[in-house]
Amino acid sequence: MSVRFHWSLSQVGDKLRRANATVDMKGLFSLETQTEFCRAAEESGIDSLLMAFGFTRPDPAVLSAALGMETKKIKFMVACRPGVTSPTAFVQQINTISALTNGRVHINIVTGHSPHELRYYGDSLDHDQRYQRTDEFLSVCRAFWRRDGEVNFEGRYYQIQNGRLNTPFVSGERQSPEIFIGGNSELAERLAIKHANCLWRFADSPENLRSRIPEITSQGTEVGLLVSILARPTREAAVRDANAMVRSLAAKQQFGKEFAQRTDSIAYRSTLALAEKSDSQWLTPWLWTGAIPYLGSPAIALVGGPEEIASAILEYKEIGISQFLFMGWPDLDEMTFFGREVLPLIRDREAELAGAAQVRGRRFTYGSC
Repeated sequence: MSVRFHWSLSQVGDKLRRANATVDMKGLFSLETQTEFCRAAEESGIDSLLMAFGFTRPDPAVLSAALGMETKKIKFMVACRPGVTSPTAFVQQINTISALTNGRVHINIVTGHSPHELRYYGDSLDHDQRYQRTDEFLSVCRAFWRRDGEVNFEGRYYQIQNGRLNTPFVSGERQSPEIFIGGNSELAERLAIKHANCLWRFADSPENLRSRIPEITSQGTEVGLLVSILARPTREAAVRDANAMVRSLAAKQQFGKEFAQRTDSIAYRSTLALAEKSDSQWLTPWLWTGAIPYLGSPAIALVGGPEEIASAILEYKEIGISQFLFMGWPDLDEMTFFGREVLPLIRDREAELAGAAQVRGRRFTYGSC
């Protein structure tokens, strides 16, 4: 199976968005700039674009519908917080987007990681309660997507009686959207195994992940990495630019550290701790943590030339990682460079490995006769 690649639309047009205080981030956006990025993603081999949710951003469902009307191939991974909308209304939104875009929509379920922001939306549940509610939310959503009659559900957080939706999910490939769930905790893993096609988690070294990934993939759920990327024609140029970026951020507040003190997200806290306890900014020759104190845990990054980045991705594939969600600095340049210089190397090596596996299989078959 070929590795799939996704990209975050969250900071397109704002290279170092996360270096700013959250209250200063603007929710306005340039539709022209984002449309240009979507079309570039289509040409760069990107499967879908993450449409993040938060008070500093436009509504992801509405924006996805607008961008979907201006594009032909790219899919939109619409983020949803179960505490904000009812599962019935959410399915109705996603089904409508599917009808407008011929099924070009995934969903990314986030339980929330900022208690103070969650309260902006009237959500005051704690970390574990949010996971319990998300379990109920997805149970209802999946019941609607099965379309096997009226939906009835009696839970702690949702009570649905004789539920019906006359707008179906529209796709020539699937009867429901692919479901992605993010998190590094055991609760996130269990929820993904029960409901999701893929679990998103922040990157770590292959050595640290090797024993954990098979416990998830063996139960039919894929595992993908949320990781930034800084790729240049050579490793030397990539390292130079990474260090220069950190120097440019040195005068700013250390957002990553400050956010970790406010969040109840295990993923954000554990990734910052991973960076702080290491003797080096390099967890591997290509996995870099230098920007995390300034830009937060999503800034853990693959850094290097095309050969190093391709080799790193294939090393992750070897341990069971099958999808990647990238963010870059700046995103458009990083994505087009990735599509032009890195992705062909990955596809060539995947083809070589598949061919070698077929040869080994034939030898085994003949040897068994």
